[in-house]
Amino acid sequence: MNADMALAEPAAGTAADDASSAVADLYRGHALGLTRLALIMVGDRGTAEDVVQDAFAGLYANWGRVRDRDKALTYVRSAVLNRSRTAVRRRRRPFRTHYQPPVWSAESAAMIGEDRREVLAAVHRLPRRQREALVLRYYGELSEAEAAEAMGVSVGTVKSTTSRALAALGRMLEAAK
Repeated sequence: MNADMALAEPAAGTAADDASSAVADLYRGHALGLTRLALIMVGDRGTAEDVVQDAFAGLYANWGRVRDRDKALTYVRSAVLNRSRTAVRRRRRPFRTHYQPPVWSAESAAMIGEDRREVLAAVHRLPRRQREALVLRYYGELSEAEAAEAMGVSVGTVKSTTSRALAALGRMLEAAK
């Protein structure tokens, strides 16, 4: 958990319906985007959905102790990244060796172009931190500061990691031609 999202002692009289309403609103507004983020990180839809559900359940369970509720989305985003890392670590075989981009339906499978499949496969061959930096910055459209906060690193680390990731991605795609 981020230092900015440190938990305080539960406030006296904090209503469960306050937590329920606040977390439900946050879920409605951001669950789809966070599921897509997790999907890119873990490689399968079921695990991605579980990761996001667990992150929101954790937020709900700790809602009364959240100090800065304006940063609840940052907390959930970090939780999704951490839980995605754990899910990948727990697998017997890493998905990077056999990753196939997610397909939601037969129709969407037909629409996914070969170039996109190559790029997604190359992204999944990147080291975890580089993959996270690229996904947060360009897919999640986060600023460098927001990505740094979600990853638990400095802004400079996000900049250098993103630069190295783009260079490595370019080399992989060039070699695939």
